[in-house]
Amino acid sequence: MHTRFSNQLIFDLEAVLSPPRFSSYLRETAGDRQRAMDLYCWNTDVSAAFYVMLQYCELSIRNGAVEAIEAVFGGNWHLNRGFVYTLPAPARGYRPREDLTDCAAKLPTAGKVVAELKFAFWRFLFLKGQQPRIWDPHLAATFPGYDKALTLSEARARLFDDIDEVRKLRNRIAHHEPIFARNLHEDHQRIRRIIEWRRPDVAAWLDSTQQITALLSRRP
Repeated sequence: MHTRFSNQLIFDLEAVLSPPRFSSYLRETAGDRQRAMDLYCWNTDVSAAFYVMLQYCELSIRNGAVEAIEAVFGGNWHLNRGFVYTLPAPARGYRPREDLTDCAAKLPTAGKVVAELKFAFWRFLFLKGQQPRIWDPHLAATFPGYDKALTLSEARARLFDDIDEVRKLRNRIAHHEPIFARNLHEDHQRIRRIIEWRRPDVAAWLDSTQQITALLSRRP
């Protein structure tokens, strides 16, 4: 990028962004304010490009998981105490069991619960403890594009790890944080892999429409 920003515009933009946030870009560009603005604009563009694929990725994860849960616990899985108590309830941090019970208590249908649950919830469905009950019988049907060189246990573990990294990227983008320091090529492949495992044809279609690859080649 070769946009020339006036000193006044940089000053004003820094005020909008906040000096601490802009300082991340200044550090990366050795204090060069023009290059810092180029990097900020690129970071914004690539974040937007990722967000498109993140939508497909998140829907792949949660709808695949819901299909598997429904196959085991039925259409009212969100009210099934046998399922609820398979979820962790840690003393600190995010509590998936509490998130589910809170949503189920205030929302009338499983579909509305699914839409309301935090993204972090879905990762906990891929814990090792869910392997025999949910994923041994249903992973191949709900994620038919999974890598057949992996065992079902290895595939479930790969999804667990991938979802955690996707969640971190998603949260940074959602909070307008810089992502330029991440390995964005790996992030892209990770997101694509989840979509491909869910439905290979969708991943192939996104290959022809996504803008991430081109933007990564033009990082300032």
